[in-house]
Amino acid sequence: MFEWLKEPEQPAPKSQEEMEQAVIDQLKTVYDPEIPVNIYDLGLIYGVVLAEDGKHVDIQMTLTAPGCPVAQTFPGEVEGRIMELPFVDTCKVELVWEPTWTRDRMTEAAMLDLGMM
Repeated sequence: MFEWLKEPEQPAPKSQEEMEQAVIDQLKTVYDPEIPVNIYDLGLIYGVVLAEDGKHVDIQMTLTAPGCPVAQTFPGEVEGRIMELPFVDTCKVELVWEPTWTRDRMTEAAMLDLGMM
């Protein structure tokens, strides 16, 4: 019923590079709850490692401050968003504190969005 309302399915990425880009694009849909910038451009993602077949993703991320009120729930939100990718079966998000996050990790686009340039 109402098939025309459904969004067309995107073709599954075929190469490692396409899968990595799909993960990064997905990370860019997650926004810091206190700053209106996505977590990738904000520099909160320290590492993304995909299994060769893309079925498992390991992510290391941090928060802008250790006392962040979403420290307990935010990694789970990120994991859930990555699990939405059709080729991913499992995902592990590890919250790390070293190196400490600084605004130097932000992309130019994020600094522009926040009026820092």
